[in-house]
Amino acid sequence: MLSRIAAAVVPIAGSLTVSSEAASGPGVGSILVANHTSLADPAVVIAALRRYGIEPVVMATAGLWRLPLLGAALRREGHIPVRRGTARAGECLDAAAAALAAGRCVLLYGEGRLPERTDAGEAPPGPFRSGPARLAGMTGAPLVPVGQAGARRLCSGGAVKQLAGAVTAPLRRPDLHVHIGAPLHLRGAVPETTLRIQAAVNAAWKNASRALSR
Repeated sequence: MLSRIAAAVVPIAGSLTVSSEAASGPGVGSILVANHTSLADPAVVIAALRRYGIEPVVMATAGLWRLPLLGAALRREGHIPVRRGTARAGECLDAAAAALAAGRCVLLYGEGRLPERTDAGEAPPGPFRSGPARLAGMTGAPLVPVGQAGARRLCSGGAVKQLAGAVTAPLRRPDLHVHIGAPLHLRGAVPETTLRIQAAVNAAWKNASRALSR
């Protein structure tokens, strides 16, 4: 349902283009790691992935599961809550590993947070957490870097500015671009692997940003 909604709504809110280093897009059972800049970018990335027939399992902050309608949809569709800072924090990696084993793609955000900036400009990804590297080490699944640019033009900044951006987006129709990088097969210690993943997502983001500038 979330993929269908994103695929319907995002083209109304902006002009989405997608590029991929693999002609067929991500393979089944891939770990998809994207940069996180806006509350809107999960919808942008999910809409882009659906063009390749990918409807991912999404890992997201557990607070979303407390929202009445959205929480019910997330539970029903098998998305994965991340309970960071609690005794249950590790459960999300076990759930993600099970989804990968079943042939699903799992989408997560290495930064684990939004930037604190209030402008609508682009910026490279911030420091990554260890989750993507640990998941890749646990499962041996290919990791696909995903870079998105333009989502901050849909909504960014404080609550009022975000609401205004979302309301006016269909009139402004900002350009959006998602670039899907080549799969990585990672081995090694978690700190070094985390740096490699961040570098790969940064490169994908640069490709997406260049596409917007063109």
